[in-house]
Amino acid sequence: MRAKLILLISLVTLPSWADTAADPSGLWNTFDDKGNIESTVEVRVQEGKLYANILSLHNAPEDNPICTECKGDLYGKPVIGMQIINGLTLKNDIWQKGSVFDPKTGDTYKSKVWLENGELFVRGYVGFVYQTKMWQRPLENSAKIGT
Repeated sequence: MRAKLILLISLVTLPSWADTAADPSGLWNTFDDKGNIESTVEVRVQEGKLYANILSLHNAPEDNPICTECKGDLYGKPVIGMQIINGLTLKNDIWQKGSVFDPKTGDTYKSKVWLENGELFVRGYVGFVYQTKMWQRPLENSAKIGT
């Protein structure tokens, strides 16, 4: 009887543990193709969907450049504050069925995002062609916004 009770409690709490294991909320550093830090991004879950906004740029020629490659309403807007992950939903520990936006090119891609070994993998794709970027949590000393 006691073993059945422990098993039942484990099964009831397992789904909630799995959801938190896939929760990438918090600050993340993004990197260019050479491994240099590009930006710090805040990732959050709102109403069951994943979103991310640029908080700061690193090694940029300007403090807060405007998006000259963006189209429509985003053209000429500041890059800092832009939402770059839009409305992904969680399924089997992978955030998917949403989009990722690249302010360098002004393009939006279908995307998937997942956590693996403490790193966040962000994949943008068109058809069968994709690119995956790895994001890392900032070190405590370098987590200052705007550095």
